[in-house]
Amino acid sequence: MKNDISHLLKQYWGYDDFRGIQRDIIESIGAGHDTLGLMPTGGGKSITFQVPAMAMEGTCIVITPLIALMKDQVHHLRQIGIRAAAIYSGMQHSSILQTLENCILGSTKLLYVSPERLGSSLFQTKLRHMRVSFITVDEAHCISQWGYDFRPSYLEIANIRDLLPGVPVLALTATATPQVVEDICDKLSQKPLSNSQETRAVSTVKHGFAVFKMSFERKNLAYLVRHSDDKLYDLVQLFEQTPGSAIVYVRSRRHAREISEHLCQAGLSSTFYHAGLDHADKDFRQREWQHDRIRIMVATNAFGMGIDKPDVRLVLHYDCPDSIEAYFQEAGRAGRDGQPAQAILLYNNSDNAKLQKRINDTYPPKDDIRQIYEHLAYYYQIATGDGYGVAHEFNMEEFCLRFRHFPIQVNSALQILERAGYIEYDEEADNEARVKFLIGRDDLYRLDQLSPDEDKVIVSLLRNYGGLFADYGYIDESIVAQQAGIPQPQCYDILKSLSQRHLISFIPRKQVPYIRYCQRREDAEHIVLPANIYEERKEQYAQRIQAMTTYARSTDRCRSRMLLEYFGEKSIKDCGQCDVCLDAHGKTVTKEGQRTAKEQIQALLADHQRHHITEILRLQLPTEEINAALDSLVSEEHVKMNDGFLLLV
Repeated sequence: MKNDISHLLKQYWGYDDFRGIQRDIIESIGAGHDTLGLMPTGGGKSITFQVPAMAMEGTCIVITPLIALMKDQVHHLRQIGIRAAAIYSGMQHSSILQTLENCILGSTKLLYVSPERLGSSLFQTKLRHMRVSFITVDEAHCISQWGYDFRPSYLEIANIRDLLPGVPVLALTATATPQVVEDICDKLSQKPLSNSQETRAVSTVKHGFAVFKMSFERKNLAYLVRHSDDKLYDLVQLFEQTPGSAIVYVRSRRHAREISEHLCQAGLSSTFYHAGLDHADKDFRQREWQHDRIRIMVATNAFGMGIDKPDVRLVLHYDCPDSIEAYFQEAGRAGRDGQPAQAILLYNNSDNAKLQKRINDTYPPKDDIRQIYEHLAYYYQIATGDGYGVAHEFNMEEFCLRFRHFPIQVNSALQILERAGYIEYDEEADNEARVKFLIGRDDLYRLDQLSPDEDKVIVSLLRNYGGLFADYGYIDESIVAQQAGIPQPQCYDILKSLSQRHLISFIPRKQVPYIRYCQRREDAEHIVLPANIYEERKEQYAQRIQAMTTYARSTDRCRSRMLLEYFGEKSIKDCGQCDVCLDAHGKTVTKEGQRTAKEQIQALLADHQRHHITEILRLQLPTEEINAALDSLVSEEHVKMNDGFLLLV
């Protein structure tokens, strides 16, 4: 495989060579070894499984919890000529069956599946007949009970390995502490790695896994904590001083909208993004930001996975995340082009109180959880001993109003009940739009009262989807609109109009939570919440919050070193560019050092052209001397600074 992978990388992705540990991971999985790759955000994880999937015989099974990401990757792979497919909730049974049959026939190189699909009897039956090259577990930290984003459905992966003896696993994650690394390898292990099997760059071997770790250090990324009593004011000031593309992370959907509106009122180009927006709106906003038509994206944590924008100059956290893992992953979306960038956390004393409150919100008292379970049975009118296997739509607002609960606690209680095995709770089940023709093909062709746009929509449906005259078919409205050459809102209106005229039956896309009972309804007093589901995980959550608050409130330790040490990586020197380093070094700047820095800055600006501040920071001088000299030149009005650009006066 060694001779093929460089050629494939150039042929399909256009890169001349691999980066970091990509080649080591690819050669390890290609040699049949169970492999764990630890790569920070922007490290190029997808290359490590897409390239060997093309080089090896059979289908690569890619397990990922992110439906939007799998759709994006499948779309991109098909665009570059790679046969890829995905199976996820909301697909029609016939479509799932056809996708699996194509894999058995060998016509698919990568099959993306959500972890929930692994337990399906249909999937497992078809899997036995597939030639599988290897299994990729993306976001592998989700399998660990010590991880910040544990998902019970990931435990199904071990059962899949039993169906595919000898098939290697590639596990990938961007955020894993040493304890989580150990747990990932333990839960996914199948066979030991003998000495004769070891690859050339194995960092460590754990439970039969070859573990490769890329340094999490980002030398171009400055981590800064700014203590702020007026976050909105400081937010605007920071964007007026720092040019370039940016992301602002917030905790709630309401916050995302309000802060984006505030930035727009201040004359800054901004939009917002959260999971509650429909697909078309999400895609539009993301494209506007991706192509620099919008400068600032204000978003919840729903934004970011799979985002491939290299020139983000600033990631700013308006609300403090509840874990170092989440903060590090989101902050890492800045400066992926290797150029100087900043990750700024706005923090004040109220943030600490909010974080502490999240512990009880996320882990309500056990009696409250049992009461919510009981009220759920009242809501659906399910008697004791009934309900097994039945799925119901769940209207959170109606449920909370009827039984006087708060949505945050209800959401948390349902997640805990899911981990305990009582229910399945899909917060945003995505039922895609469906269409069926109500008139025959011949009658359709004889219609003469269609407008040109209606005709284009019908042609687009017929070209992209088969079987619509016999049964309902799932459609993607964005694809229909694109093929028809009309805006998506107009396409939606046309589909509705055609449905009202009984030419088609159109069922619009609906995004609604679902609850399915995994066992018969119990009396509330018999609900058992084991320690590993409740007490232990509550303690772990409290520890993660403590680590986050310690980081935010620290004033005497380099921020980069704190982050690296959290993930088990030792750093022997300070970064020299975080707020702690700048503050410490600023107190020891010598007059001689400041004079030298002033001379070099003035020499750089001597052409009387505007220069961005990042050019000054690249001077071969200590950062603290540059900052002191620059402050002096600006205050003495020898240098003018505006929007991050400098000009000699």
